[in-house]
Amino acid sequence: MSTHSPEALVALDGIADHQRQRTSRIASVLGNRLGSSALDYAVAHHLLEGAEHAARARDADRLAWYRRTTVRDLTHLSAGPHIVLSPRPADLLRSEISETAYYLVGPDTDPAPPEAHRLVGAALASATEHGFGTLLTQHAPVICLLNRRRLDETLHSWALTRLPGTVFTDYTTHPKVLARDLIHEAAHNWLNDALAAHDVHLPADVTFFSPWRGAPRPVYGFLHACWAFSLTVLYVRRVRQSATGPVVCFLDDHLRQQEDQFASVTDSLTEALSYVSAKVIRDHVNRAASRAVLPS
Repeated sequence: MSTHSPEALVALDGIADHQRQRTSRIASVLGNRLGSSALDYAVAHHLLEGAEHAARARDADRLAWYRRTTVRDLTHLSAGPHIVLSPRPADLLRSEISETAYYLVGPDTDPAPPEAHRLVGAALASATEHGFGTLLTQHAPVICLLNRRRLDETLHSWALTRLPGTVFTDYTTHPKVLARDLIHEAAHNWLNDALAAHDVHLPADVTFFSPWRGAPRPVYGFLHACWAFSLTVLYVRRVRQSATGPVVCFLDDHLRQQEDQFASVTDSLTEALSYVSAKVIRDHVNRAASRAVLPS
């Protein structure tokens, strides 16, 4: 593996062990027999969250489902090492502590339609072709497609710390655009796992101006933006070479926007990384951001 490849950027000792240990602890709480894959890790958090919801609602049948279910019971939702979901807006949940919507796999979850599987399959193939397949297998094994949009509409996507390995995203009909957004959110999941695996704690009272938000952000959020957008730049540069049709302008716009953003954060990133106690994480983030600011 070349040290300059995307695979090398996300190859980090400790993450797989962290995922396995966390999955094992959840399996012990639920009393079931989860495996050790990245998909098991992501699904485990759905099961734990779902069990908590069911317990609060005193729904014994639903609680029993969450306690006994494993990845092997969800093959009807699977596409290889991924689960693809396409929930209705009415099925999205919101917690008491956050307005960010999310969805949990449950006994009434229907398989995503064939066209969703085809789109995700093409997006994963594009990501893999350009070196980001491992990132998506390990950090986006559960893909939740939300609203279909046009290229000229705003696309929303997010990941949640309590559902690691799950990506929520709007989408267009263009696989390359979906791949970009899956890579972005998987990068957030990667960094969360990396920080947890290496026991890194960042100060909440130190902020840096984020051009992506147009406002000061805590070290945690600032580093997340620098890391995630770095990976999207590296992917888009590669995929742009073979792109055709209207998606070309979309990808070019993304690169132009990110060039301006990264030009304004170089000095701040160096200082922000000084708060990361694990040198190996500092090196990965710095290497990705340095490559993102290089001219195409």
